[in-house]
Amino acid sequence: MDLHPCTCGSGDFDRRHRLEQHGDDIVAVYEGMCRECGEKRCFAFRMAEEIPPPLPAFGGAEPSQIIDPGEFAEIAFRVSRSAGLQLLNTPESEHYKLRDAVAYSVAAFEEILKFIPPGQDAVPADAFTSDMGRARYRREPGKFDRDILEMNVRDAKAVLADIDEVSTPRDAQ
Repeated sequence: MDLHPCTCGSGDFDRRHRLEQHGDDIVAVYEGMCRECGEKRCFAFRMAEEIPPPLPAFGGAEPSQIIDPGEFAEIAFRVSRSAGLQLLNTPESEHYKLRDAVAYSVAAFEEILKFIPPGQDAVPADAFTSDMGRARYRREPGKFDRDILEMNVRDAKAVLADIDEVSTPRDAQ
């Protein structure tokens, strides 16, 4: 939903969530009014049959049918870049405050890997279905190679391990 802003350009809206039964499918519906212009926004997603993993993971074992690998890359790189800058400018004792953001970027990088077919070494061009995803792929096709994506996951997980080593919430001490 954050990847698809309102026609006014704002991504901010008060979301209400409900589940609906559509035939054999369960559909998650999110709707609300844009805080900027007041336009009604509505998103509906068919739920996978498998129980989704706990957050920050995005979904089950199969690649998303809603978000393409380029959009996941947009999320992963934006969040990891922002968290990295904040980590550099935050005392180690407060790094735990950024843990959820880093874990979110790990989950996004892991989602991109799901788009690589068995026996292949990169996300195929036809997996990019959104304008944003295709544009990112055209700019940086090498960032969708398996070895680069696996390196991104390893690096982000190393940052998580470092956060866990040097910083804990005050109430957990």
